[in-house]
Amino acid sequence: MTAEKTKMAFGWRVYGLGVMALGVLCLVFGEFDPGQSVPKNFSGYTALAYVAGVFMVVAGAAVEWRRTVAWGAAALTAYYTLFVVILMNGRLLLAHYAEYGTYEGLSMQVAIAAGGLIIFAANANMIHQDVAARLTRLGQLAIGACSLVWGGAHFIYMNLTAPLVPKWLPPTQEFWGYATGIVFILAGVAILTGVQARLAAILLTAMIASLGLLANDRILLADHSSHWNWTESALNLALTGVAWVMADSLARVKR
Repeated sequence: MTAEKTKMAFGWRVYGLGVMALGVLCLVFGEFDPGQSVPKNFSGYTALAYVAGVFMVVAGAAVEWRRTVAWGAAALTAYYTLFVVILMNGRLLLAHYAEYGTYEGLSMQVAIAAGGLIIFAANANMIHQDVAARLTRLGQLAIGACSLVWGGAHFIYMNLTAPLVPKWLPPTQEFWGYATGIVFILAGVAILTGVQARLAAILLTAMIASLGLLANDRILLADHSSHWNWTESALNLALTGVAWVMADSLARVKR
């Protein structure tokens, strides 16, 4: 039996916009995305930040155009895997391997790489259907594992998670901090096991988007001069696209 490759829905558009937004912020602030761990005293830091910003904008724009979507996705997958995850965050991981926050930050970059891989697999005409199916499943597994890490972070860093929840939202900030952590973990388990994976991916997409509106965007409006706040909102958009792309891929696979 072989897998049938079909076209993506709308998630890849959101993914491309999110990566473009991250790239624009590199250009505006002259700094790397905080998730791309490069010491500011690194030789040519600012110039390299601009190069990274231009690359992300161009590659993200390529994802938006159907004729170049596969190439844009392949470029982003390679960039985030080799440069961001291995070279940039690999050094950070070696220095802070005992800190859970290191894995949380790393997992967000892994998820962006995995989202690009799924988009590439869905649109690359040069690869066989079976290869595309295996690449897609690899991307899904990576995102499922990342969801587990994000859920764990809600419990370990509840002192940082709860204040992100609007105070007007009943019953309490801590309740929603724990509830969203549980949803992240359950979604990760569902995606990894394949049990109700499609439903889990849809709920994960909706939750990430909601967290962006209720937490990240609210904080950005309160202080729009912070590079960190802008990046968190852009990153949320990219991760919403990642989860959406995965949901699309789970709907497309046929045996």
